[in-house]
Amino acid sequence: MPHPLSDLGRRERQIMDIVVRRGRATATDVLEDLPDPPSNSSVRSMLRLLEQKGFLRHEWEGPRHVYIATADPDHLRRSAASHVLNTFFNNSMESAVAAMLGAAEKPPSDEELDRLARLIAQARRKRGGGGGRK
Repeated sequence: MPHPLSDLGRRERQIMDIVVRRGRATATDVLEDLPDPPSNSSVRSMLRLLEQKGFLRHEWEGPRHVYIATADPDHLRRSAASHVLNTFFNNSMESAVAAMLGAAEKPPSDEELDRLARLIAQARRKRGGGGGRK
């Protein structure tokens, strides 16, 4: 992908969200999922623009184009998470995690907390830190 998702405008990000979530999407699919959808021709124009920018590609499926994200889903998740971290949490991982834990409809299960603890331990090992606090 040539640029991060944060380079996109609000409507372009919404369209990318829909295509990534669905895996494959037609202009009609995007139009159905968009909040306050613009005209059909506007959606088609934005899809073509996202394709020109290198974020999407299309395949023919019968009489219509089906759009697919060009980037690996993991890369897209990291790019989106980075954008949210910088935009809403001033690049504070602690603030972002605290907000996520507080925003969940139900508290995390013991299994989820165990997986989170393993991810934290793995991050400590990657940066060369031990178990101590700083």
